[in-house]
Amino acid sequence: MSETWEDINFDEITEDAAKKTDDELASKISSLTKMTDDEVKKLFPQTADVEKLKKLMQIVNSAEDRNNKINNIIANAEELGGVILTLVTKFI
Repeated sequence: MSETWEDINFDEITEDAAKKTDDELASKISSLTKMTDDEVKKLFPQTADVEKLKKLMQIVNSAEDRNNKINNIIANAEELGGVILTLVTKFI
């Protein structure tokens, strides 16, 4: 017997896919930092926050000089502010 559209639980499928994506992102971030996968997921539970963390890490790890990095962070402060606050809070 084949499945019908009514038999498929699309909510469950999309939730599972999102969790796998979140886990993979956390794993990638933790491999580039001193944080574990669990720490990344705890600090940044939303995929959007992990994406912002990735953007911040790209700025910090870029080949630009220090002043350009600072200017880039300032230019993106509204978007990256929450991530920066979360990271600094972890160290306090």
